Amino acid sequence: MFETLKALNPDPILGLMAAYRHDGNPRKVDLGVGVYKDEAGHTPIMASVLRADAVHRATETSKTYVGPTGDAEFNREIQALIFGIAHPALTADRVRTVQAPGGCGALRVAAELINRARPGAAMWVSDPTWANHVPLLGDAGLEIKIYPYYDAARQGLKVDAMLSALDQIKAGDLVLLHGCCHNPCGVDLNEAQWDAVAALAAKRGFTPFVDLAYLGLGLGLEQDVYGVRKLAASVPELIVASSCSKNFGLYRERVGALSIVSPTVAEAEVVHGQVQNVARGIYSMPPNYGAALVGRILGDPALRQEWDRELTEMRDRINALRADLAKKFSALLGNSRFDFIPQQRGMFSFLGLNKNQVQRLKTEYGIYMVDSSRINVAGINKKNIDYFCEAVCAIL
Repeated sequence: MFETLKALNPDPILGLMAAYRHDGNPRKVDLGVGVYKDEAGHTPIMASVLRADAVHRATETSKTYVGPTGDAEFNREIQALIFGIAHPALTADRVRTVQAPGGCGALRVAAELINRARPGAAMWVSDPTWANHVPLLGDAGLEIKIYPYYDAARQGLKVDAMLSALDQIKAGDLVLLHGCCHNPCGVDLNEAQWDAVAALAAKRGFTPFVDLAYLGLGLGLEQDVYGVRKLAASVPELIVASSCSKNFGLYRERVGALSIVSPTVAEAEVVHGQVQNVARGIYSMPPNYGAALVGRILGDPALRQEWDRELTEMRDRINALRADLAKKFSALLGNSRFDFIPQQRGMFSFLGLNKNQVQRLKTEYGIYMVDSSRINVAGINKKNIDYFCEAVCAIL
């Protein structure tokens, strides 16, 4: 059977990880893998997670299945975190949330549900978008189309081109939007631009699909959900895939959620049943441990306050690194070439280097990033920032 399969090209991120591990350069820098790192270059377990873990282990009495919808407290708290407890969609009981195995699981379950409702539906994604969006959504049977987004020459948003493209999308299509901290470019919509997108969704009748993977790592918990809440108040139907990998540091626990806003309570119930059926056919039941910790943290005032403080420290560190990078590049180059970095949000930015320059950074300096020159800003620290900036300037 399997002799018919062809060898695939290695995943670029996985290949980069392997190359970094085998590099003997003592000054090597990993800016490729998209995980948060602290000043020591470590991805730590948050203190609030450790405290929640201790309580969970002391009180858990069974390891039986939690059911296809997952942990009820987690679902309830995630809904409130994303939409706000007083949002009209929530108070009207039009939102249903199910736990999923990571943000990837939420995306795939949503894609399978969409294809069940409208086989081969068109899913519009930004140019560029996270590379895994295409297989997660397209392999479920959806047709992937692209709308303009990032302006590489200006390191900003192609706002006019984006809005013009969205104004041509027909009813029944879906538009994938990054809720905050766009991966890979770091360029986010501002509130006025979210308002414009929401107005176009209402006008054209397309369904917004928000990937909210970095909530709290942009401007703040409330600011980062402006777009989601605006859309939920503007259109009858909305899909949100969210992840707790980054903002809770629970990467390996695979904690995610799929939330769907429906036009009526009756339709919300139908959708809820269909989502459970889709999940049952893919993985049956979601893992409980990580979601139980998140639910406990968000539901306990003291733990939530501690988590909020830790998340704020992570966000402030990333934004401070962005400012430091721009300042150091400006001093070394004597120009404003990299002044765009502090204007972007989240962990990622494109440096605007070509593939040859990226390769030189790897071979000559042991600095690793993907070929697009996307860097994980959180991989910078006080020990390597000068070396990194000097190396980049040397190959320009």
